Amino acid sequence: MPQRPPRGFDADALRDRLLRAQDDALASGAVPPTLRPVVRASWERALRGAIDPAHALPSMELDEDGFRAYRETHALAPVMPVIRRLLVDDAGEAGLVVAVGDEHGRLLWVEGDPALRHRAEDMLFVAGADWSESTVGTNAPGTALQVDRGVQIRGAEHFNRIVHPWSCTAAPVHDPQTGAVLGVIDITGTDHAVAPHTLPLVMATVAAVEAELKLAHLESAVRSTLRRTRIRPVEPAATALDVLGLRRPRLGGRELGLRHAEILTLLSWHPRGLPAERLAALVYGDESSTVTLRAELVRLRRTLDAAGEPPIASRPYRLVRPLALDAHEVLARLRRGARRRALDAYQGPLLPDSAAPGIVEIRAEVASRLRESLLADAAPELLLDYAERDEGRDDVELWRAVLRLLPPRSPRRASVVAHLERLDAALG
Repeated sequence: MPQRPPRGFDADALRDRLLRAQDDALASGAVPPTLRPVVRASWERALRGAIDPAHALPSMELDEDGFRAYRETHALAPVMPVIRRLLVDDAGEAGLVVAVGDEHGRLLWVEGDPALRHRAEDMLFVAGADWSESTVGTNAPGTALQVDRGVQIRGAEHFNRIVHPWSCTAAPVHDPQTGAVLGVIDITGTDHAVAPHTLPLVMATVAAVEAELKLAHLESAVRSTLRRTRIRPVEPAATALDVLGLRRPRLGGRELGLRHAEILTLLSWHPRGLPAERLAALVYGDESSTVTLRAELVRLRRTLDAAGEPPIASRPYRLVRPLALDAHEVLARLRRGARRRALDAYQGPLLPDSAAPGIVEIRAEVASRLRESLLADAAPELLLDYAERDEGRDDVELWRAVLRLLPPRSPRRASVVAHLERLDAALG
């Protein structure tokens, strides 16, 4: 819970004193000794770096696509669920913002209280912005990286005056194997952000993150050893999600409601996950249907629990463990050139009763890729087997391709010619 500043604390008096100290430092080039040592040393670096306290702003060096690609591959990306669970989930209620930056001071994620985040945008405290000490002067994430330890910066202790309404606590994250700095975790807000308990909370989160990174390294080392010794770890088989040609889709052999099958198919098709608004649009055709979506997900989680499957993760919504989607198997066989086996696996259109926009799109893609692959390089018998299915019966181009490929003396040519004549008559 947020704590009040200590009794007798006068924020306005402190701000006035620090502003006078800064004016004196700018005029004389010497920082007054009355500042806390960590702040004084930081101000001295800012003076040497000729940082303008009235106009210095963070830089945004990467374009949106470049930044997203950089962030996705950063060493801290896999441990964001830990940070969200320990800090971000409670930050909104506490009126705080949680930022995670890279080893250079560039902010990668800025999450927490929406209203506070909106206010912070005025000083470019946003994902992608460079908040290194050498760019904007004294600030908790930048200074924590500079001194390589946890720090708290209150209000006017910031060298940059645009940041004076804010206070922050930050600590660096280290690679548990090499000791190298990987990034920084920061809590920003009003005076609550520098309450006595805040720094221990951030340090505890850093410890949890570093433990998670160490565990991931150990798991990777074990897998590498197993590969070298040609031993494979035993992994549970993925549960089958059967949706091709079925009006009653199945999960692990159990019948599944259409809406649940739509959601699981979409999450299987997008393994990196989908934000709530995007998933709602793909299911309901309306990004604003997130409330309806969340209610459906509550019911779906009960279904998954009954099937022994892990629950769907949030932010974004994603499958914790992949499902064996039959549509994926069709496409995998096509990629291997196994067209007969792909056609055998294709039991019909994907979720034929669904009108969900995202499902309609996947249905069309699977059908199109199968058709194009067979037309491009399939034996005439295989192409005819496909043409005689419901999807191919009215496909004139498909039947003409069959006719071209059949040998002149094939006994099946007569029936193919007759079928084409019926199609031509229907079209004409």
